[in-house]
Parts: sequence; C-alpha cells; structure tokens
Amino acid sequence: MSETVQTTQWLCKVCNWVYDEAIGDPDSGLAPGTAFADIPDDWYCPECGVTKADFEPLAF
Repeated sequence: MSETVQTTQWLCKVCNWVYDEAIGDPDSGLAPGTAFADIPDDWYCPECGVTKADFEPLAF
C-alpha cells in the first residue's frame, strides 16, 4: 500500500508564478517536497522577486 502525500501549490499574487511543493524550486535550492511553510523568509519569487508574503494558496 502506497502512502499519498498531499502537496499544495502557491500562487504569486504579483506575477501568477506557481510554487508547487511537489516540484520545489531547485534553482533556488528548494528540493522537491519542500513545504511552503519550510521555505526561508528571505526566499523570493524567481519570476518577479517579491517575498513569500505575496503568495497565497492556489485553490482548485
């Protein structure tokens, strides 16, 4: 039996770039599976440069 891990996607409110916890942000040193809450506060959107305070959970 396999265990399913639920991940969340986070939307940048400025440029609409999506941070997917399942994918992470390898270019910024965030491994796949990194929860948004575990991202350092000094991380920024790779597309427009805003901080993680400018992201919101993406609803499906």
